[in-house]
Amino acid sequence: MTVINKLEQALASTKGLAADMKTFAMDTDNQEAKTMFNQLATTMENTVQQIQGRVDFVKNEEPQYNQPQ
Repeated sequence: MTVINKLEQALASTKGLAADMKTFAMDTDNQEAKTMFNQLATTMENTVQQIQGRVDFVKNEEPQYNQPQ
């Protein structure tokens, strides 16, 4: 598995985690849990942005990764 594949897999997983945290926040009536899940969702969204930046950088630096698959 190439570096870009690993990064893209991590990106997809992190996006999924962010979505799960948002869903958990909506599904609970417990305000403390809702706050926690919303904070975790925000953390995951920030992580998504960071990983996306790395994916973009690698694709820019390594043109062979930028080809359609």
